[in-house]
Amino acid sequence: MELAKFCLDVGIFTNRLDEMRAFYGDRIGLPYEELLPLGGGAKQYRYGLLGSVLKLNHSREQLPERTAGGYSRITIADPRTSLPVQLNDPDGNAIQLVPTGHFGIDQIGIHLGVTNEEDFERFYVDIFGAEKLAPKRYRMGKTILTFEADPKARRAQRSDSRSTAEVLLSMRAVGIRYMTIQVRDCDAEFLRFRSLRVWEGSAPITLGDVARICFIRDPDGNWIEISQRASLTGPLPKD
Repeated sequence: MELAKFCLDVGIFTNRLDEMRAFYGDRIGLPYEELLPLGGGAKQYRYGLLGSVLKLNHSREQLPERTAGGYSRITIADPRTSLPVQLNDPDGNAIQLVPTGHFGIDQIGIHLGVTNEEDFERFYVDIFGAEKLAPKRYRMGKTILTFEADPKARRAQRSDSRSTAEVLLSMRAVGIRYMTIQVRDCDAEFLRFRSLRVWEGSAPITLGDVARICFIRDPDGNWIEISQRASLTGPLPKD
């Protein structure tokens, strides 16, 4: 996988906009970047996260409650702290602040609870080409990906590819709902995923002159956005 940015982004959905913005902007100190409309009554508030982007997606419609397993913790390297600090944001998402370099995290870490550890090891190595640092611990660019078996995690029923609009609607629920990987060529990566029989979420689509995106799903059905952003790669292909 040819990355266009060496830091993975994280997407959170919430109904508690003011409380969540106060937590991430004021308490954690993440710099606010911009607001993007998502359609369907949702807006995305973007915060800088040490090269990654924290995408705080606010829905005016009531969201379903969080489900067990999946994206369960974000770890953030913070030079202001000398020991790991465990926090929960207003929605209950686990946020961990660690000294820079703690367990090899110089940027951020994304942790998942999974149904089958062997499936995820193959997924990160064979599909993503991630660097294995230790059992259940991988690096993509600067971001650390970790996972462990969670008895409460449930594997989603495999479904056919949908439209991007349908995907965005179906992923809406309280919690950490997806990560974004910025690549050089969205279409080439999508064809590669197909050749490897990756669980397809939605085919590539160009969003104005901003980005070309598609979605895939990991072995448990957690959402992964693959994005070719014009600001990183230049002009985008048309649909």
